Amino acid sequence: MFLCIMDQSGEVLLHRNYRANPDALFGAISPYREDIALAVECIFTWYWIADLCGREGIAFVLGHALYMKAIHGGKTKNDKIDS
Repeated sequence: MFLCIMDQSGEVLLHRNYRANPDALFGAISPYREDIALAVECIFTWYWIADLCGREGIAFVLGHALYMKAIHGGKTKNDKIDS
């Protein structure tokens, strides 16, 4: 899973590929966890992140790819660009 963490001004703080599992996700977001909201593209693999966020009290946003301009409008699509 490609993870991109941005601050409120849009500056990228972290942009890396991680294994898609809870330990990797929590390890990556731990320095930012106090004020983080996780947003994911609506594909068939998002449910485990939503469940995890619900259990941990982390804000979760599910976005449809057609409404995400960077994803929908791009000529190239891959996980790194999408994140």
